[in-house]
Amino acid sequence: MAKAGKGTAEILSSEMIYQGRVLGWRRDEVVEPSGVRTTREVITHPGSVVVLPVLPDGRIVMIRQYRHATRQYLWELVAGERSRRRRRSKGRRGSCWRRRDTGETVQSFPGCLPTPGFLEERMYLLLAEGLTAGEAQPEEDEKIEVRTFKLKS
Repeated sequence: MAKAGKGTAEILSSEMIYQGRVLGWRRDEVVEPSGVRTTREVITHPGSVVVLPVLPDGRIVMIRQYRHATRQYLWELVAGERSRRRRRSKGRRGSCWRRRDTGETVQSFPGCLPTPGFLEERMYLLLAEGLTAGEAQPEEDEKIEVRTFKLKS
């Protein structure tokens, strides 16, 4: 049983309801820092890495793919699950850019929590500049369209 610290909850019990390939669903009985005893349901996720690829001419690279949860195709930044990215070669999952011999810079920003009310996922943000176009290497179930966009000033 985890004891509440300053600004944290005391976890009285925790039960994993479901564990899938990527996501899990956990139910925690807690005493929140305010003293309220309640049940919280949490979606577990190993975290993700989101890359904003910027080409030398200032265009950004985005990918379009079908997302079943929204029932539509979406334009997105290049991203992937952290644990998968570590298992794959050099994090090339779905990427549509490659390193140049010179001039590439990658700047990391503090992670963010996109939906902290019920999702544990921490999203790590990277700005990648000085890149040249390469060929995407999507996973078997990914059908990705790649496009560059010019930012409007």
